[in-house]
Amino acid sequence: MHADLLLHGALVLDGTGAAPIRRDIAIVGDRISEVRISEGAHTAADSIDLTALVLAPGFIDIHTHSDVSLLHDSAGESKVLQGVTTEVLGNCGFSAFPVGPGPRHVANLTAHLGRLGDAPAEIGWTGLDAYGAALGPLALNVATLVGHGALRIAAMDDPYGPATPQDVAAMARLLDEALAAGAYGMSTGLTHTPSSYAPAPEIEALAAVAARHGALYATHARAVAGGEFAAVDEALGAAGRTGVRLQYSHLALNEPANWGRHADALRRFETATASGLDVGFDVYPYDASSSALIQYLPEWVQKDPAGADRRRALAAIGEGWYGGIPWHWDRVTISDAADPALVGLTLGQIADLWGRSPEEVVLDLCAAPDGGSAQAVLHYRREEDVRAFLSHPLAVVGSDGNAVPVAGRGKPHPRSFGTFPRVLGRYVRERGDLALADAVRRMTSAPADRLGLADRGRIRAGAVADLVAFDPETISDRATFTEPRQAPAGVALTIVSGRVVARDGKVGAERPGKVLRRG
Repeated sequence: MHADLLLHGALVLDGTGAAPIRRDIAIVGDRISEVRISEGAHTAADSIDLTALVLAPGFIDIHTHSDVSLLHDSAGESKVLQGVTTEVLGNCGFSAFPVGPGPRHVANLTAHLGRLGDAPAEIGWTGLDAYGAALGPLALNVATLVGHGALRIAAMDDPYGPATPQDVAAMARLLDEALAAGAYGMSTGLTHTPSSYAPAPEIEALAAVAARHGALYATHARAVAGGEFAAVDEALGAAGRTGVRLQYSHLALNEPANWGRHADALRRFETATASGLDVGFDVYPYDASSSALIQYLPEWVQKDPAGADRRRALAAIGEGWYGGIPWHWDRVTISDAADPALVGLTLGQIADLWGRSPEEVVLDLCAAPDGGSAQAVLHYRREEDVRAFLSHPLAVVGSDGNAVPVAGRGKPHPRSFGTFPRVLGRYVRERGDLALADAVRRMTSAPADRLGLADRGRIRAGAVADLVAFDPETISDRATFTEPRQAPAGVALTIVSGRVVARDGKVGAERPGKVLRRG
C-alpha cells in the first residue's frame, strides 16, 4: 500500500451508520486511495498509528454563523478542535453576499452581519467568488447558503418593510445567480429583521427558485408568542407548495407553555415525510439558545432602537419577547457586549447594578453604539425536548455556533466549542440516546446528503480525505456556560483534504480548506 499518509489500524466508522471495522486508510493527495484490512508491507511518506482510536469522516456542521469570524481568523480553532472539517455558512437569513451596488447597501449589510458578533472590517466583494477569496487560506472547508436578509438588503433601497413584486423579482434573480455560482441553498431568519418582514408568498417565491436548482431551503422559522407549532406548519407548507427540500433550523421549544411537547412538533415532520416531502431538521445538544439581544425586540424597535419612541418601546418589551413570551430576567445572560463588565451577568443583575428596570436595560443595550452586536444566552429550553429531537430519525447535528479562537473576548454559548464531542460523550456514552455509529452518521453522511456533498461525509476509496480520530471512551465537551472557552477532550486528530490541521488539541499551520461549490 503506497500513500502520502497512512492511517494505521483505526476502528473505522465509515459515516453510513454501519458497525465499526478495523482498517488501514491510505491517502494520496487529498483523497482516500484505499481502505483495506491491515496486512503486508506499507510505504508511506507519513504513517500514524490509530489502533487505540475511532476514525470517522470529518464532522460537517450544517448550521453555523462563521461568515464573519472566519474573515477575522482563518484557523476556525473552536471547530477544528472538535473534528469539524466543513462549516455551512449563510444560515438564519445572514450571509456575506450578495452585496448591493451602493454605499447604503454596504452599510446595511455590515450592520446586519454585526448581529453575528464582530462586523466585517470592510466589505470588498459582491458575490460568492470574491467573498471566498476574501476568506483566504482556511483550515477547514466552507459551504454557504444565501441569506434572505442579505437578498433583501441587496435588492431593496429600504429592506425593512414590504417588498414590491419588482423587489421580489430582483431577489429571485440574485438568488438564481448565487445558486448558479455554487451556493448550496437559501436561508431565512424570520425573527431577524429584515427577513422577518417577508410574508409567506415572498418566501415561497424564493423557495421556488431554490427548488428549481435542487438546492436546500433552511429556515430559522417565524416566532410569535403562542405560534411555535404554527411556525413549523408555515415552513412545511412552503415545502409542500414549492417542492423545495426543507431543512428546519435548530428545532427547539423555547416557549415555557410548550416545554415537554416535543411529540407535537415531531408529528408534523413525520406527517410531512409520509406525504413525500423532503424535510429534515438540525439540533444542537444544549438546553439554552443564544443570539443577538436585539432579535427579541419588536420589528419596529429593531429597526432603530435609539430612535424608537422610548415609552412605547419599553411597554412593548415589557409585554414579552416575540410578542408575549414572558421574560424571566434571571434566565437571560449577556455573553458579549461593548462593556466587558456586563459579560456573564443576567438582565436582572444588570438592572440592579444600573438601578433601572430590566426593560430599560434591554432597550439601552440595544440602542447603544454597536448595540446590534450585543449577544445573550437564554435558558429557555428543557433537556427532555432536546433529547427527543436529537434522537429522532430526521435529525442531524448542527452547532448554531461560530468558528472562533478558543482564547478570546466574551463568554459565548458553549456550542461553539463543544457541540460534537458533547453529543458523543453525553448523549452516546453517558445517556445512551444514540448509538455511536448512528451519532457519527448524523454528523457526517446525513448532513452531506442534505447538502448534496457527494464526495464527503463517508470513508471510502475516492472520497475527499476529511477525517477525525477520537477516543470514544474520553471524548467530551469541556465548555460550560460560565467558562465556555475550553477545547474538548478526546479528539486526537483532524484531517482536511489529506493534511493534518489539528493534533492532540493544537491547530497547526496547514490551511488546506476550500470554499466548496454545489455541483
